[in-house]
Amino acid sequence: MARIPSAAVAASGLVGGYGVARWTKKRQLGGAVLALAGAAAARQWRQRAGGTAAGALTAAYVAAFAGSHPLAKKVGAWPAVFGVAGAVALASWAVADRRG
Repeated sequence: MARIPSAAVAASGLVGGYGVARWTKKRQLGGAVLALAGAAAARQWRQRAGGTAAGALTAAYVAAFAGSHPLAKKVGAWPAVFGVAGAVALASWAVADRRG
């Protein structure tokens, strides 16, 4: 089975979580997508870069989710989500994925 980069998992969780919440109008369902992808990414980060890096990237993932809300008021919802997802993906690649 092909290895999915943790950067893709994390970015997909942020974008997918928002998309599911918006289109289903069920925030809890979007939150579940966000949490599942975040947990999967955190597991990959721990395996590939260690516990400290995984903790830092998990904090970045949560901060990106939280930060997308005020950012959305300035640039719009989708641009905010794509922006924070890109930032988390870049950090994830730099810390965990580029080694492999």
